[in-house]
Amino acid sequence: MSDPDGPALPRLVPTMLTPPKPDQMGDPVSSAKVANVANGLTLVRLLLVPVFVVLLLHHSGESNGWRVWAFVAFAAACITDLVDGDLARRCDLVTDVGKIADPIADKALTGSALISLSALGFLPWWVTAVVLARELGITGLRFFVIRHGVIPASRGGKLKTLVQNIAIGCYVLPFTGALASARFWVMAVALVLTAATGADYVSKALTLRRTSARSAWKQRSRA
Repeated sequence: MSDPDGPALPRLVPTMLTPPKPDQMGDPVSSAKVANVANGLTLVRLLLVPVFVVLLLHHSGESNGWRVWAFVAFAAACITDLVDGDLARRCDLVTDVGKIADPIADKALTGSALISLSALGFLPWWVTAVVLARELGITGLRFFVIRHGVIPASRGGKLKTLVQNIAIGCYVLPFTGALASARFWVMAVALVLTAATGADYVSKALTLRRTSARSAWKQRSRA
C-alpha cells in the first residue's frame, strides 16, 4: 500500500527552495499601468531639464531676460514634481517605475541646475559638490536595496527638494542687493535638510535590507 504522505514531499521541496515572488514578500502589487498621467508628468520634468539648461547658459548667463525664461522652465518642472506624486496617490497610479523615475527626475533637474549655476560663477562649487554627493549616493543606495524593496520619497525628502528648488530659483533669477544676500541663507537651510534626509535614507535602507521578506527567506534557507 502506498504511503499517503509520499506525494506531498516533492511539492514541499521546491516550495522551500524557491525564492518568494514579490507578491509573496509582503509588497503590494499595484494594478496601475506604467503609461499613466503621473508618470507622464515625470517624463515632462525630465524633458524640461535640457530646455532649462540651454536657457540659463544662453549668453553665458549675462542676459537677465534669458535667466527669467530659464526660471520659468525650472518652475514648470518643479510644478510637475508637486503634482505627479499627489496625483499618483489620489488616483491609484503609483507604480514601481514611478517610484524610481520620480527621484531620478528630481536629481536630474537639481543636478543640472547646480552645475550650471556653479559653471557660471553664481554658486560656489562646494555647495554643488555636497548636494550632488548626497543625491548620487542616495540614488545608488536605492538601486542597491531594490531587490529587497523600493524606498519611496519621504516627506522630509520632499521638503528638502522644495527648499532646494526655492534656493536654486533664487539663484537663477537675476537678484541684486538684499535679495541676492538672502538667497544664501535659503540655500544654507537646503544644505542642512540635504544632510539630515540623507542620513535618514541610509537608516531606512539598512533597516529594509535587514528586515525584508527576502532577507528572512535567505536566513530560513540557511538554517
